[in-house]
Amino acid sequence: MAWTKVAERADIERGSPLAVEVAGEEIALYWLDGEPFATSNICSHAFARLSEGFLDGGCIECPIHQAQFDIRTGAAVAGPADTPIRTYPCRVTGESVEIDI
Repeated sequence: MAWTKVAERADIERGSPLAVEVAGEEIALYWLDGEPFATSNICSHAFARLSEGFLDGGCIECPIHQAQFDIRTGAAVAGPADTPIRTYPCRVTGESVEIDI
């Protein structure tokens, strides 16, 4: 695993996920309570991009079936999804947002 720059801090708007691709994987980036978070961008229930969903507090809602996931842990917190999504360690270095992938 290695830290990889995926965005500038200014690219991630509060309340609005940002989609990026790293090493062939689709990743969704979030900014919550002064910290960056990163998850898989694909819902575990049906193929949908979570970056197109609604971020409410610490949960991202899938735009297709409204499954919800905790962006800090990846846990499925509302159905129909029951399988968690992958999360990635995330940090800010200067103005760069990096994930460990």
